[in-house]
Amino acid sequence: MVVPESQGKMYHPPLELQRDAHVPDFSSYLVMYKRSLENPEAFWKEVAHEFFWKKPATGPMLQYNFDVTKGNIFVKCMEGAKTNICYNVLDRHVREGNLGEKVAYYWEGNLPEHHTTITYGQLLSHSCRCANVLKQM
Repeated sequence: MVVPESQGKMYHPPLELQRDAHVPDFSSYLVMYKRSLENPEAFWKEVAHEFFWKKPATGPMLQYNFDVTKGNIFVKCMEGAKTNICYNVLDRHVREGNLGEKVAYYWEGNLPEHHTTITYGQLLSHSCRCANVLKQM
């Protein structure tokens, strides 16, 4: 729900968060967005370069058709590529980026006394436990 008096307002993150952010401000976002429209192949190739790949894409980075008058609607992205998304978003940042002790998120329950802090290391441990349960099933 949008609170009426907040409509149209921009809430900027603190400068210390902006400094290390992948997209530090709205103008940076707009530059990235423009690049993604002008040259989607190069834009997504650059994004994909930041990930670990078990097998790289075998064809074009991105193909799509959203115009029904030009044929069937489709999106093909990085066909043939294989990765482990959990490794990319969690494991490598804990193991290679030394972020294990950094807070991943704060959990707040329904009562004020129900709260906890989860570090990236703890999140990785919980994820591995869950994965092992699924493997056993």
